[in-house]
Amino acid sequence: MRKIILPIIVVIALAMVLLNINSIGKNIMNYVNGSKDVVILPGNEYRKDTDYLFVKRVNSYVPYSYNDLVNIYFNFINNGWNTFTFYCPSEYSECLNDVDKIRKDKTLLSNINNFVHPYNSFDRINTAVASSGEVTLSLTKLYTEEDIYQINKKVDEIMDELFMGEENLDDTEKILKVHDYIINNARYDIERNEKGTSQYKSNTAYGVLFQGYAVCSGYTDAMAIFLSKMGFNNYKIATDTHVWNAVYYKDENGKEKWVHLDLTWDDPVVKDNPSANYINHKYFLVNNSTLLKEDESKVDASQTFANHDFDKSIYLEFKED
Repeated sequence: MRKIILPIIVVIALAMVLLNINSIGKNIMNYVNGSKDVVILPGNEYRKDTDYLFVKRVNSYVPYSYNDLVNIYFNFINNGWNTFTFYCPSEYSECLNDVDKIRKDKTLLSNINNFVHPYNSFDRINTAVASSGEVTLSLTKLYTEEDIYQINKKVDEIMDELFMGEENLDDTEKILKVHDYIINNARYDIERNEKGTSQYKSNTAYGVLFQGYAVCSGYTDAMAIFLSKMGFNNYKIATDTHVWNAVYYKDENGKEKWVHLDLTWDDPVVKDNPSANYINHKYFLVNNSTLLKEDESKVDASQTFANHDFDKSIYLEFKED
Protein backbone atom coordinates (compact mmCIF):
# COMPACT_ATOMS: atom_id res chain seq x y z
CA MET A 1 0.00 0.00 0.00
CA ARG A 2 2.83 2.42 0.88
CA LYS A 3 4.42 1.70 -2.51
CA ILE A 4 1.17 2.79 -4.23
CA ILE A 5 0.59 5.92 -2.12
CA LEU A 6 4.12 7.29 -2.50
CA PRO A 7 3.98 7.66 -6.33
CA ILE A 8 0.55 9.29 -6.02
CA ILE A 9 1.94 11.85 -3.57
CA VAL A 10 4.88 12.53 -5.87
CA VAL A 11 2.56 13.06 -8.85
CA ILE A 12 0.37 15.48 -6.88
CA ALA A 13 3.41 17.41 -5.66
CA LEU A 14 4.79 17.68 -9.19
CA ALA A 15 1.40 18.88 -10.44
CA MET A 16 1.29 21.59 -7.78
CA VAL A 17 4.79 22.70 -8.66
CA LEU A 18 3.89 22.88 -12.34
CA LEU A 19 0.75 24.90 -11.54
CA ASN A 20 2.81 27.36 -9.51
CA ILE A 21 5.39 27.60 -12.28
CA ASN A 22 2.61 28.33 -14.77
CA SER A 23 1.21 31.00 -12.45
CA ILE A 24 4.64 32.58 -11.94
CA GLY A 25 5.31 32.38 -15.64
CA LYS A 26 2.01 34.08 -16.40
CA ASN A 27 2.86 36.93 -14.01
CA ILE A 28 6.30 37.29 -15.56
CA MET A 29 4.78 37.42 -19.04
CA ASN A 30 2.26 40.02 -17.87
CA TYR A 31 5.10 42.13 -16.51
CA VAL A 32 7.17 41.74 -19.67
CA ASN A 33 4.39 42.18 -22.19
CA GLY A 34 2.44 44.76 -20.20
CA SER A 35 -0.76 44.18 -22.16
CA LYS A 36 -1.54 40.50 -21.60
CA ASP A 37 -4.99 39.83 -20.14
CA VAL A 38 -5.90 43.53 -20.07
CA VAL A 39 -9.68 43.69 -20.52
CA ILE A 40 -10.87 46.87 -22.26
CA LEU A 41 -14.61 47.44 -21.90
CA PRO A 42 -16.56 50.18 -23.68
CA GLY A 43 -17.03 53.46 -21.84
CA ASN A 44 -20.47 54.26 -20.47
CA GLU A 45 -22.83 56.91 -21.85
CA TYR A 46 -21.20 59.65 -19.74
CA ARG A 47 -17.72 59.05 -21.13
CA LYS A 48 -16.27 62.27 -22.54
CA ASP A 49 -14.95 61.90 -26.09
CA THR A 50 -12.63 64.83 -25.55
CA ASP A 51 -8.91 65.33 -25.09
CA TYR A 52 -7.62 68.03 -22.78
CA LEU A 53 -4.12 69.46 -22.58
CA PHE A 54 -3.39 67.74 -19.26
CA VAL A 55 -5.19 64.41 -19.79
CA LYS A 56 -6.04 62.54 -22.98
CA ARG A 57 -7.91 59.49 -24.19
CA VAL A 58 -5.75 56.46 -24.94
CA ASN A 59 -6.00 53.31 -27.04
CA SER A 60 -3.13 51.50 -25.32
CA TYR A 61 -3.12 50.74 -21.62
CA VAL A 62 0.55 49.78 -21.50
CA PRO A 63 2.36 52.63 -19.71
CA TYR A 64 5.90 53.69 -20.61
CA SER A 65 6.02 56.99 -18.67
CA TYR A 66 4.50 58.88 -15.74
CA ASN A 67 2.23 60.76 -18.17
CA ASP A 68 0.99 57.46 -19.58
CA LEU A 69 -0.01 56.44 -16.06
CA VAL A 70 -1.85 59.72 -15.49
CA ASN A 71 -3.76 59.13 -18.72
CA ILE A 72 -4.62 55.56 -17.69
CA TYR A 73 -6.10 56.87 -14.43
CA PHE A 74 -8.05 59.50 -16.38
CA ASN A 75 -9.40 56.97 -18.87
CA PHE A 76 -10.33 54.56 -16.09
CA ILE A 77 -12.43 57.24 -14.39
CA ASN A 78 -13.69 58.84 -17.60
CA ASN A 79 -14.93 55.52 -19.01
CA GLY A 80 -17.11 54.97 -15.99
CA TRP A 81 -15.42 51.69 -15.03
CA ASN A 82 -15.63 50.44 -11.45
CA THR A 83 -12.45 48.38 -11.65
CA PHE A 84 -9.59 47.96 -14.13
CA THR A 85 -6.33 46.02 -14.20
CA PHE A 86 -3.22 46.80 -16.23
CA TYR A 87 0.43 45.73 -16.12
CA CYS A 88 3.73 47.57 -15.89
CA PRO A 89 6.13 46.53 -18.67
CA SER A 90 9.73 45.64 -17.91
CA GLU A 91 10.97 48.50 -20.14
CA TYR A 92 9.49 51.02 -17.71
CA SER A 93 11.63 50.28 -14.66
CA GLU A 94 10.10 53.05 -12.50
CA CYS A 95 6.51 52.11 -13.30
CA LEU A 96 5.55 50.69 -9.91
CA ASN A 97 7.27 53.55 -8.10
CA ASP A 98 5.37 56.08 -10.21
CA VAL A 99 2.09 54.25 -9.60
CA ASP A 100 2.79 54.53 -5.88
CA LYS A 101 3.43 58.27 -6.24
CA ILE A 102 0.12 58.78 -8.04
CA ARG A 103 -1.74 56.57 -5.57
CA LYS A 104 -0.57 58.75 -2.69
CA ASP A 105 -1.10 62.09 -4.44
CA LYS A 106 -4.68 62.94 -3.43
CA THR A 107 -4.46 66.40 -5.01
CA LEU A 108 -3.47 64.96 -8.38
CA LEU A 109 -6.22 62.33 -8.26
CA SER A 110 -8.77 65.00 -7.36
CA ASN A 111 -7.60 67.16 -10.27
CA ILE A 112 -7.86 64.22 -12.70
CA ASN A 113 -11.37 63.60 -11.36
CA ASN A 114 -12.36 67.14 -12.34
CA PHE A 115 -11.96 66.42 -16.07
CA VAL A 116 -14.68 63.73 -16.18
CA HIS A 117 -18.46 63.97 -16.17
CA PRO A 118 -19.78 64.31 -12.58
CA TYR A 119 -21.65 61.02 -12.93
CA ASN A 120 -18.36 59.18 -13.51
CA SER A 121 -16.45 61.02 -10.78
CA PHE A 122 -15.29 59.05 -7.78
CA ASP A 123 -16.02 59.48 -4.11
CA ARG A 124 -13.17 57.07 -3.24
CA ILE A 125 -10.45 55.53 -5.41
CA ASN A 126 -8.07 52.70 -4.60
CA THR A 127 -4.90 51.34 -6.22
CA ALA A 128 -3.70 47.80 -5.51
CA VAL A 129 -0.18 46.93 -6.66
CA ALA A 130 1.47 43.52 -6.98
CA SER A 131 5.21 42.90 -7.27
CA SER A 132 4.49 41.04 -10.51
CA GLY A 133 3.68 44.40 -12.13
CA GLU A 134 -0.10 44.02 -11.90
CA VAL A 135 -1.96 47.21 -11.00
CA THR A 136 -5.68 47.16 -10.18
CA LEU A 137 -7.70 50.35 -9.90
CA SER A 138 -11.12 50.44 -8.24
CA LEU A 139 -13.47 53.21 -7.20
CA THR A 140 -16.74 54.11 -5.59
CA LYS A 141 -18.69 56.67 -7.58
CA LEU A 142 -20.09 59.82 -6.02
CA TYR A 143 -23.50 59.38 -7.68
CA THR A 144 -25.61 56.23 -7.46
CA GLU A 145 -27.68 54.96 -10.38
CA GLU A 146 -30.82 56.17 -8.58
CA ASP A 147 -29.26 59.63 -8.08
CA ILE A 148 -28.45 59.81 -11.79
CA TYR A 149 -31.95 58.76 -12.81
CA GLN A 150 -33.59 61.36 -10.56
CA ILE A 151 -31.20 64.17 -11.52
CA ASN A 152 -31.52 63.50 -15.25
CA LYS A 153 -35.29 63.56 -14.99
CA LYS A 154 -35.17 66.86 -13.09
CA VAL A 155 -32.67 68.41 -15.50
CA ASP A 156 -34.88 67.52 -18.48
CA GLU A 157 -37.88 69.12 -16.77
CA ILE A 158 -35.94 72.29 -15.98
CA MET A 159 -34.54 72.60 -19.50
CA ASP A 160 -38.01 72.18 -20.99
CA GLU A 161 -39.19 74.98 -18.71
CA LEU A 162 -36.25 77.30 -19.42
CA PHE A 163 -35.94 76.85 -23.18
CA MET A 164 -39.47 76.30 -24.42
CA GLY A 165 -39.96 78.74 -27.29
CA GLU A 166 -36.36 79.97 -26.93
CA GLU A 167 -34.75 78.19 -29.89
CA ASN A 168 -32.73 81.23 -31.02
CA LEU A 169 -30.77 81.83 -27.83
CA ASP A 170 -27.02 82.21 -28.23
CA ASP A 171 -24.51 80.38 -26.02
CA THR A 172 -24.26 83.17 -23.46
CA GLU A 173 -28.04 83.37 -23.05
CA LYS A 174 -28.39 79.60 -22.66
CA ILE A 175 -25.74 79.39 -19.98
CA LEU A 176 -27.13 82.47 -18.22
CA LYS A 177 -30.59 80.93 -17.93
CA VAL A 178 -29.21 77.84 -16.19
CA HIS A 179 -26.81 79.88 -14.04
CA ASP A 180 -29.66 82.05 -12.77
CA TYR A 181 -32.04 79.12 -12.28
CA ILE A 182 -29.60 77.25 -10.05
CA ILE A 183 -28.79 80.32 -7.96
CA ASN A 184 -32.44 81.34 -7.62
CA ASN A 185 -33.43 77.85 -6.48
CA ALA A 186 -30.57 77.03 -4.11
CA ARG A 187 -28.85 78.76 -1.23
CA TYR A 188 -25.41 78.28 0.24
CA ASP A 189 -25.24 75.59 2.94
CA ILE A 190 -23.62 77.50 5.79
CA GLU A 191 -23.85 74.53 8.15
CA ARG A 192 -21.73 72.26 5.93
CA ASN A 193 -19.24 75.06 5.36
CA GLU A 194 -18.82 75.76 9.08
CA LYS A 195 -19.24 72.29 10.63
CA GLY A 196 -18.28 69.95 7.78
CA THR A 197 -21.60 68.09 8.06
CA SER A 198 -25.13 68.81 6.93
CA GLN A 199 -28.59 67.30 6.70
CA TYR A 200 -28.49 68.13 3.00
CA LYS A 201 -26.55 66.54 0.12
CA SER A 202 -25.32 70.04 -0.67
CA ASN A 203 -21.95 68.82 -1.93
CA THR A 204 -23.69 67.19 -4.91
CA ALA A 205 -26.08 68.17 -7.67
CA TYR A 206 -28.81 66.23 -5.86
CA GLY A 207 -28.73 68.63 -2.93
CA VAL A 208 -28.91 71.60 -5.29
CA LEU A 209 -31.80 70.39 -7.42
CA PHE A 210 -33.93 68.54 -4.86
CA GLN A 211 -33.10 70.09 -1.49
CA GLY A 212 -32.25 73.65 -2.48
CA TYR A 213 -28.88 73.76 -0.69
CA ALA A 214 -25.37 73.84 -2.09
CA VAL A 215 -21.70 74.29 -1.36
CA CYS A 216 -19.21 74.96 -4.13
CA SER A 217 -18.95 71.34 -5.28
CA GLY A 218 -22.73 71.06 -5.47
CA TYR A 219 -23.13 74.24 -7.53
CA THR A 220 -20.31 73.12 -9.81
CA ASP A 221 -21.60 69.58 -10.39
CA ALA A 222 -25.10 70.84 -11.13
CA MET A 223 -23.79 73.38 -13.63
CA ALA A 224 -21.49 70.79 -15.23
CA ILE A 225 -24.40 68.39 -15.75
CA PHE A 226 -26.45 71.11 -17.46
CA LEU A 227 -23.48 72.23 -19.59
CA SER A 228 -22.84 68.68 -20.79
CA LYS A 229 -26.54 68.18 -21.48
CA MET A 230 -26.52 71.35 -23.61
CA GLY A 231 -23.45 70.15 -25.53
CA PHE A 232 -20.81 72.46 -24.04
CA ASN A 233 -17.31 71.12 -23.47
CA ASN A 234 -16.57 71.75 -19.81
CA TYR A 235 -14.68 70.59 -16.75
CA LYS A 236 -14.19 71.62 -13.13
CA ILE A 237 -11.29 73.67 -11.76
CA ALA A 238 -10.22 73.31 -8.14
CA THR A 239 -7.88 74.81 -5.59
CA ASP A 240 -7.33 73.44 -2.08
CA THR A 241 -10.47 75.20 -0.83
CA HIS A 242 -12.74 75.83 -3.80
CA VAL A 243 -14.11 74.43 -7.08
CA TRP A 244 -15.90 76.04 -10.03
CA ASN A 245 -16.69 75.47 -13.73
CA ALA A 246 -14.66 75.95 -16.88
CA VAL A 247 -16.62 76.05 -20.14
CA TYR A 248 -15.72 76.31 -23.81
CA TYR A 249 -18.30 78.48 -25.55
CA LYS A 250 -18.86 80.93 -28.39
CA ASP A 251 -19.15 84.55 -27.24
CA GLU A 252 -21.35 87.28 -28.70
CA ASN A 253 -18.70 87.97 -31.36
CA GLY A 254 -18.60 84.35 -32.47
CA LYS A 255 -15.21 83.66 -30.86
CA GLU A 256 -14.79 80.26 -29.20
CA LYS A 257 -12.79 80.27 -25.96
CA TRP A 258 -12.40 78.80 -22.48
CA VAL A 259 -13.82 80.91 -19.63
CA HIS A 260 -14.55 80.61 -15.91
CA LEU A 261 -18.01 80.26 -14.38
CA ASP A 262 -18.42 80.37 -10.60
CA LEU A 263 -21.95 80.03 -9.27
CA THR A 264 -20.85 79.93 -5.63
CA TRP A 265 -19.53 83.46 -5.69
CA ASP A 266 -22.41 84.66 -7.83
CA ASP A 267 -24.74 83.52 -5.02
CA PRO A 268 -23.51 85.68 -2.15
CA VAL A 269 -24.40 85.06 1.49
CA VAL A 270 -25.27 88.19 3.45
CA LYS A 271 -24.41 87.59 7.11
CA ASP A 272 -27.24 89.61 8.60
CA ASN A 273 -29.79 87.92 6.30
CA PRO A 274 -28.48 84.52 5.16
CA SER A 275 -31.86 83.42 3.79
CA ALA A 276 -32.09 86.37 1.39
CA ASN A 277 -31.90 85.48 -2.29
CA TYR A 278 -29.26 87.55 -4.08
CA ILE A 279 -27.61 86.97 -7.42
CA ASN A 280 -24.46 88.36 -9.05
CA HIS A 281 -22.87 87.93 -12.47
CA LYS A 282 -19.35 88.99 -11.57
CA TYR A 283 -17.98 85.48 -12.10
CA PHE A 284 -20.09 84.69 -15.15
CA LEU A 285 -18.03 83.61 -18.22
CA VAL A 286 -14.90 85.57 -17.25
CA ASN A 287 -11.22 85.27 -18.16
CA ASN A 288 -8.29 84.86 -15.77
CA SER A 289 -7.75 88.60 -15.29
CA THR A 290 -11.37 89.33 -14.39
CA LEU A 291 -11.51 86.29 -12.10
CA LEU A 292 -8.50 87.38 -10.05
CA LYS A 293 -9.53 91.04 -10.09
CA GLU A 294 -12.86 90.12 -8.50
CA ASP A 295 -10.99 88.10 -5.88
CA GLU A 296 -8.88 91.11 -4.94
CA SER A 297 -12.00 93.21 -4.41
CA LYS A 298 -13.24 90.77 -1.76
CA VAL A 299 -10.31 91.07 0.62
CA ASP A 300 -12.02 92.95 3.41
CA ALA A 301 -13.36 92.38 6.89
CA SER A 302 -16.82 91.25 5.82
CA GLN A 303 -16.08 88.52 3.26
CA THR A 304 -13.90 85.47 2.92
CA PHE A 305 -11.27 85.65 0.22
CA ALA A 306 -12.41 83.89 -2.95
CA ASN A 307 -9.61 81.46 -3.75
CA HIS A 308 -9.19 81.16 -7.52
CA ASP A 309 -5.41 80.80 -7.52
CA PHE A 310 -5.53 77.57 -9.55
CA ASP A 311 -2.67 75.44 -10.86
CA LYS A 312 -2.01 76.46 -14.46
CA SER A 313 0.17 73.38 -14.97
CA ILE A 314 -2.99 71.28 -14.56
CA TYR A 315 -5.68 73.46 -16.13
CA LEU A 316 -3.61 74.25 -19.18
CA GLU A 317 -6.46 75.67 -21.22
CA PHE A 318 -6.10 78.70 -18.95
CA LYS A 319 -2.33 78.95 -19.01
CA GLU A 320 -2.69 82.17 -20.99
CA ASP A 321 -5.37 84.77 -20.35
